[in-house]
Amino acid sequence: MIAKKPALHRSLTSDLARVDAHVVQKDEYDDLPELDEAMLARGRVNRGGRPVATNPRKLLSIRLPADVIERWKATGPGWQTRMAERLSSVQ
Repeated sequence: MIAKKPALHRSLTSDLARVDAHVVQKDEYDDLPELDEAMLARGRVNRGGRPVATNPRKLLSIRLPADVIERWKATGPGWQTRMAERLSSVQ
């Protein structure tokens, strides 16, 4: 019987205790530029993630025959996108 080894607990590689213990000295502020209105005007909020789609997709549950699904899957990766394009071209 092969037993899996337990996963090791991952930890940060930095020394957080040393970072937390650091007290910023007055001379360290000399390296920082003065914050002015131009800097604040250039600032922006980056929310991350995917951009909002102009035509968002909606979830739909549909039952199709197994052979139809298998034929689409046989066309390779991206079969769902190709199916959606084909369906949107039907009028």
